[in-house]
Amino acid sequence: MTNTVALVAVGVGSTAQSGKALLDGDRRRLVIGLIAALIGGTLGAVLLLLTPAEAFEALVPFLVAIAAIALLVQPVLRRWATSHAERPWIFVVGLTLICIYGGYFGAGAGIMILALMLVVTSEPLWRAALSKSVFLGVANAVAAVGFMIFGPVDWWAALAMAIGCLLGGWCGPPVVKRLPAGPLRIVVGLCGLGLAVWLAVG
Repeated sequence: MTNTVALVAVGVGSTAQSGKALLDGDRRRLVIGLIAALIGGTLGAVLLLLTPAEAFEALVPFLVAIAAIALLVQPVLRRWATSHAERPWIFVVGLTLICIYGGYFGAGAGIMILALMLVVTSEPLWRAALSKSVFLGVANAVAAVGFMIFGPVDWWAALAMAIGCLLGGWCGPPVVKRLPAGPLRIVVGLCGLGLAVWLAVG
């Protein structure tokens, strides 16, 4: 719960730095994504408040690993996706489910959203990364409200993490926009696999 409260700052930093760039893209997808994130984050928070977080721990490494592998083979998956009829509902359903997970447990949710956007949309990596921060920020924000009211939050730890998250959210979008997309996608995918292994053995 403390981690979720702190992660709200990532969305704040990203939106403050590059939020205007999101409006230059598909605004309809942005609005639908924000609604899906709001619903998903709310459902995830309710689940966490009613059930123990340990109920999800066994699945987390596999979910993160699947998302990381999807990033690594993203060009193949995107070609496959674009060769079929466009199905916008896949983005909506996928984002809602990931945001439920994000509000409930959270580890690796950003990688999952990034993989989803790079596979089922035509967004470039930098815009997908920005959208990821905003969508996850909304899911975390609505979950954080519930945790602030009903759950135990370590406020000093949340403040320390939030400062780092705010700086990362602020600096991240312009840096990602300037880096080569292919190598960066591979690095993120490999880091995601490392996170999956760490979660599995930790």
